Amino acid sequence: MMLRYALQTIRDRKAGFLGAFVALLCAAALVTACGTLLETGLRGKIGTERYAATPVLVSADQNVHETTVKEKKGKTKTKHKAKPVAERAWLPAGTLDTVRAVPGVERAVPELTFQAVPLVKAPGEPKPSYGHAWTSAALTPFTLVEGRAPQDGGEVVVDRALAARAGLRTGSQLTVQSTGEPKTYQVSGVAQGAHGDLAQQSALFFGDTEAQRLAARAGQISAIGVLPAPGVNTAELAGRVEQALRGTGAQVSTGDERGPVEFLDAAGARIKLVSMGGAMGGTSLLVAILVVVGTFALSVQQRYRELALLRAIAATPRQLRRLIGREALLVGLAAGIAGSFAGLPLAAWLYGRFVDSGVVPASLERTAGIFPMFAAVAASLLGAWAAARITGRRIARIRPAEALAEAAVETGRPRRLRTAFGLLLLAGGAVLVVVLGSLRTEPASTPVTFLAVVVLAGAVSLLGPLLVRGATALLSGPLKLTGAGGHLAGANLRGNATRMASAVTPLALLVGMTCTVLFITPTLGDAARTQAREGIRAEWMLAAQGPGVTPGAADTIRRTPGVVAATEIVHTSVRVGLAKYAAQGVTPAGLTRTWDPEVTGGSLAGFGEGDAAVSALAADQLGLKPGSPLKLTLGDGTPVTLKVAAVYARGLGFGDLTLPHGLVAAHVDNPLASNVLVATEPGSGAGRERLAAAVKAYPGVALLSAADADAARADRQDAGAEINLLAMGLVLAFTAIAVVNTLAMSTAERVREFAMLRLAGAKRRQVLRMLRAEAVSVLLIGAVLGSGIALAVLTAFSVGMTGVAAPAVLPVAYAVVVGVAGLLALAATSLPGRVALRIRPVDVATAKA
Repeated sequence: MMLRYALQTIRDRKAGFLGAFVALLCAAALVTACGTLLETGLRGKIGTERYAATPVLVSADQNVHETTVKEKKGKTKTKHKAKPVAERAWLPAGTLDTVRAVPGVERAVPELTFQAVPLVKAPGEPKPSYGHAWTSAALTPFTLVEGRAPQDGGEVVVDRALAARAGLRTGSQLTVQSTGEPKTYQVSGVAQGAHGDLAQQSALFFGDTEAQRLAARAGQISAIGVLPAPGVNTAELAGRVEQALRGTGAQVSTGDERGPVEFLDAAGARIKLVSMGGAMGGTSLLVAILVVVGTFALSVQQRYRELALLRAIAATPRQLRRLIGREALLVGLAAGIAGSFAGLPLAAWLYGRFVDSGVVPASLERTAGIFPMFAAVAASLLGAWAAARITGRRIARIRPAEALAEAAVETGRPRRLRTAFGLLLLAGGAVLVVVLGSLRTEPASTPVTFLAVVVLAGAVSLLGPLLVRGATALLSGPLKLTGAGGHLAGANLRGNATRMASAVTPLALLVGMTCTVLFITPTLGDAARTQAREGIRAEWMLAAQGPGVTPGAADTIRRTPGVVAATEIVHTSVRVGLAKYAAQGVTPAGLTRTWDPEVTGGSLAGFGEGDAAVSALAADQLGLKPGSPLKLTLGDGTPVTLKVAAVYARGLGFGDLTLPHGLVAAHVDNPLASNVLVATEPGSGAGRERLAAAVKAYPGVALLSAADADAARADRQDAGAEINLLAMGLVLAFTAIAVVNTLAMSTAERVREFAMLRLAGAKRRQVLRMLRAEAVSVLLIGAVLGSGIALAVLTAFSVGMTGVAAPAVLPVAYAVVVGVAGLLALAATSLPGRVALRIRPVDVATAKA
């Protein structure tokens, strides 16, 4: 029976339920989009290209492993954990002989994969380009469609797609930048894959000896392609190879497992996408709950008269709860289904934007499973039901004699339970802010940052009526100065504080969340830039505009008259245990002349092979001091032990670990320097013209002054901010929709109130002025509360990450945020108000309630 009544109520009050439907639909779409990204990270396929004709692939282990054994209550618990390394891990060349000896192996082909960038202008988006030995062309397989195989160290075979884009043919000259100095080759042939052109990469094939020279990995190979003998089962052969290699650390892959071996960036992006999708999904779910509960609270409040009448004619609390619950479930089901389908194109758009911005490689295919859709529908149903139970609890519990009185006028103060929960959330938000101030790593602080914003916004939602009344007392004077409209607006703010609080909450959340997203990256980036600017003593910098600055360019600038030091810097990440740290390799000669990380312990004098310098943060986390041994795993999985020579304070500007350049360069995929710091002798005449002329012969190398280098760091910071905004953009868009939705609902249901004002003598423009004054007041309250939330959270973030309470607030961006919120508030109030005022007051007064 209650289901029939619920259906009838929804049919008769479509407009009243529209706001709740929109809120739930947007929430379901958001959950579907975030869930799809999360599923892509967990189950997204990474298809192979280069190894399409290789059933079994042997590669090095790309993970660092750690085993812990704990004794607890007489029981032994063993845990195995693994974390990926940043660079490609390589196999000993001797592994090839072991694989060839396995029964059933017809052919074992050694593979070399290394950076090989063609320095040629070609239309379209550039693809990653890798070099290989021609003998490994059989792994795809590539066959010649033009010319012949490379015969000596001066020839190269290019794939057909690259040849078509760059206009290359047999006999063309092609300059290639690999792991050393650029070299010009003659194109001896053009090859095509058996399955068509490679979609995600370009392939260049060299003679075996030249490929080994370019790879710069003596005695190592990147993989082994295993081709089975006729009639040999692939799974059985993989098992035999795995058995033969047991204990060596080599990995055996078949089927879809080959893709992550080929595309290491896609394998790493999986982890990033899981983390990003989980963080976005968690934040969006909390925001959705906050918005949906607020929307349902407003919807139920607008129906107080109707629900009170049901109580007055003997409807029991249980019947009323069932009615409200079934209405919510029906709306939630319809909105959940529609939102789950709407979330699929939203997920596709978001994935495409991540690919375009370089966060996710195109080789990681997006999944479109049904699990995120089911999760979205379930979340909509659960959220609608919970919101209905929470918001309908009060009207269902009061006595029938009190129901109509409750409906006639808003109570003077919120219930104690609501206030108590609001204070509890406020205390929880304060605790999160304090905790945030003690977190010193970005992965730990970022989720706490957004959680704190949502929790504090939840406190604003519950304490909203009290906050609105307090703010109204402050605004009553200015409102009276605006005339009759302002006077009416002040009276409405005081008398309908709960309704106004429903509009204040999404505005505070929008301003608080948007400011946090916009200013969190500048807060950290500005501190890092300041440390780098203060710590770099070099007057000039060679910056890579291509693969990197070659050793030859660095040596040339060192020999230039007037140059006293040139420090090559190459970046990577390493593992200390399983913890990941950003690291850089620097050339020791003249280091203190170009570079000052503010050493607080030890010394950089005599820094060389076998030494390491660590930031104060890393030293504190790892328990290190000058002279301590530091055991770490380099980017390609090679373990080393170094001695801590110095501890420095400017970790944000210079990274957590500083290692010798030669050590790092020998264990990364791209050993070329990302930049070279150049210090000159004052008065020597070594200015821009002389230095630029010295490196003019090296393509892709730009000379930057200290100011230019700082501007380049600012540009990279802006790119990071755009990625953060993109990641949280859907949550912000959903919050903006919630602002419009809530204000429109609140205004559209006041038709009778507007009619009574008109009949009492108020003019149409006076009512519109009242609405505008209310909207401006609500905007002001929401903006102040949201700004306060963002300021508290960003200040704590700044204290934890930079050591000083100096959040970066961009005035223009802040003005735009408040301005956009104001436009949304005014539009969502004025437009429904104008529509409501078109109805003649007499018609409203004489219409049935």
